[in-house]
Amino acid sequence: MNNLLSIFCTVDDFCKNILSKLEAKSLLIPSKKRKRKHRLSYSEIMTLLVYFHCSRYRDFKTYYTQYVCVHLVQDFPKLVSYTRFVELIPSVMGLLTLFLHLQKTQESGIYFIDSTTLSVCHIKRAASNKVFRNLAKTSKSTMGWYHGFKLHILINELGEICAFKLTDSKRDDREVVPKLTQNKKGKLIGDKGYISSKLFQNLYQKGLKLITKIKKNMKNKCMDLGEKILLRKRAIVESVIDQLKNISQVEHSRHRSPTNFLVNVLSGLVAYSFKEKKPSLRFNRVLLANI
Repeated sequence: MNNLLSIFCTVDDFCKNILSKLEAKSLLIPSKKRKRKHRLSYSEIMTLLVYFHCSRYRDFKTYYTQYVCVHLVQDFPKLVSYTRFVELIPSVMGLLTLFLHLQKTQESGIYFIDSTTLSVCHIKRAASNKVFRNLAKTSKSTMGWYHGFKLHILINELGEICAFKLTDSKRDDREVVPKLTQNKKGKLIGDKGYISSKLFQNLYQKGLKLITKIKKNMKNKCMDLGEKILLRKRAIVESVIDQLKNISQVEHSRHRSPTNFLVNVLSGLVAYSFKEKKPSLRFNRVLLANI
C-alpha cells in the first residue's frame, strides 16, 4: 500500500505540472470542442495501470474486478466499471510517454544495450491475428520464430532505463543505436549483434566507445582489463529484460487493440522505474578507470 501511495503522489505531481502547462497553451488557441472531464482523473488511471505491473495478478481484468473494485474502493472512490476503464486507457498514453521521457537517470558513462522480442500471439496464430494485422511482423530470433515487435533498451550500471525504442521485429539492432545513445558519452557494452565498424566509428567520434565480443572469423584486438570486466557484466541488461517480461509483464498475448498494447508496454516500463531494488553493478569506478 505504501508503494501505491508513492506511485500516486509521483504521478499526480507530474500530471498537475504537465496539464497546467498544456492548459495554458490551449487558452491561446480557442477550440469549439467541449472538454468533458472523466470521472477518474488521469493520475488515478495511470496509477492503477502502473500498480497492476507491481502486483501479482497476471491479467488486468481479474486485477481490476477482484482487487481494485474490492480492496481499493476507499482509495479510489470514483471507480468506474471495467468496460469503461478499458475505454479510458488510451487517454493516458501520451502522459505515460512523457513521464518516461522525463525520468532522470544517472549519466554514469557506462551503458549496456540489448533488445528483446515482444510476441503478440503464438506463431501458429500469426496468420489469423486481426488485432495487429499489417503492424506486427513475423521474424526469427535466437529463441525461434515469433510474431510481434522488438523492444530496444539502454541502461546504466545501476539498472536504470536511460532510453528505449519499440520497433518492428525485422529491424536491425544496429539501426536504433544512434537514437538510443544521443548525448551519451563513455562506454557502451553490447552483444555480437551490434558488431559494425561503421557504427563503432560513428559512436567513437561522438565520445562513446562500443565494446562487444568478436566472432570466430574476426581478428582479435587488444582490450584493456577494465573493458573485459565490463563485457563480462553484460548479463545485467538481460536481467533487466527478464524482469520487464516476467514481473512487469510488458509481453502477453491478450491484447485487443494496438493502443492498449502500447499503454501496457509503457506502464510496465514505468512500474519498473519505481522498483527500489534493480539489477545493478557495484564496483570501484576509480579503480576500474585506472586498470
